[in-house]
Amino acid sequence: MPVRVDKWLWCIRFYKSRTLATEACKSGRVKLNAISVKPSFLLKGNETLQIGKNGFQFHIKVEQLIDKRVGAPIAITCYTDLTPEEEKNKFQAWFKGKAAAEFRERGSGRPTKRERRDIDDFKDNQFDFDAFDVE
Repeated sequence: MPVRVDKWLWCIRFYKSRTLATEACKSGRVKLNAISVKPSFLLKGNETLQIGKNGFQFHIKVEQLIDKRVGAPIAITCYTDLTPEEEKNKFQAWFKGKAAAEFRERGSGRPTKRERRDIDDFKDNQFDFDAFDVE
């Protein structure tokens, strides 16, 4: 029995709500064979979908058609993830080598105006080699 693509994506927990799945289809982020599909497109099984979500490009193959939202352990049996590893690790590759998040001791409150100015001066001069007397 064919199932609407937006409903199936919601049933397998790829989207948190059916509305989000419908909007993804309408905006062209869900494709079948490089062609955007409408939310009402009927999946028949053994089809491969390309889904753009949060800056990632997922490739999933439909294994089983369901029309009711199920738990996560059952949902993962309904599709096969064909997404390349480099796409899955795109965020880690982008983040590698970046500076760590700033840290402030718990309970110390917000920085005062003077502390904020010191922080801004430090950040501005951190890579300004003209500020150092290097000969």
